[in-house]
Amino acid sequence: MNFLAHAWLSQDGSDDFLYGNLIADGVKGPDLSQWRAPIAAGIVHHRRVDAFVDQHPVVALAKQRAPAGHRRYAGIALDLVWDHFLARQTQRTADQAHLVARCYALLAARPAPQRLGMMMPALVEQDWLRRYADFGFTCSAIANIGRRLSGPNRLALLVPWLEEDYPRLERDFHELWPLLETNLGASSRLDQP
Repeated sequence: MNFLAHAWLSQDGSDDFLYGNLIADGVKGPDLSQWRAPIAAGIVHHRRVDAFVDQHPVVALAKQRAPAGHRRYAGIALDLVWDHFLARQTQRTADQAHLVARCYALLAARPAPQRLGMMMPALVEQDWLRRYADFGFTCSAIANIGRRLSGPNRLALLVPWLEEDYPRLERDFHELWPLLETNLGASSRLDQP
């Protein structure tokens, strides 16, 4: 659900490629034949970014710092925290303003997959991509995602840890983000599956 990071890493691609990155969490399975090639390439790129982040030692160490019993859900929370740090780092820049406007225009003009159909209008109307710069908003978003999971809201239970570990998480982001930009950002081969 870290829409801003995926958008940032794919912004130099076509609108279709960017759109594929934005909707990828709503697309299940390996068969992408129903999607035009650049959209499918965006979905694949999104999955590459997720795999890179999920397998990175910085993220593994951050997850180990999460409270025992809730570590299984820490990756979801961390994805949004990475968007928080990126939103803070890029807020008030022309690049962010242009990218956010482009994302919102794409999401308003094109239907999202059913799994994201209810979320995308709220994302646009409530300006989530900019509002992630507010850590309180980010924590609320994390808790809201947890309400959609079965059982107790384990994501909401992670919020106190995120608040306490904030300085270390910020250092983690500053270690991880440049690697993502180098390996999967504008210099990577965009629009290529």
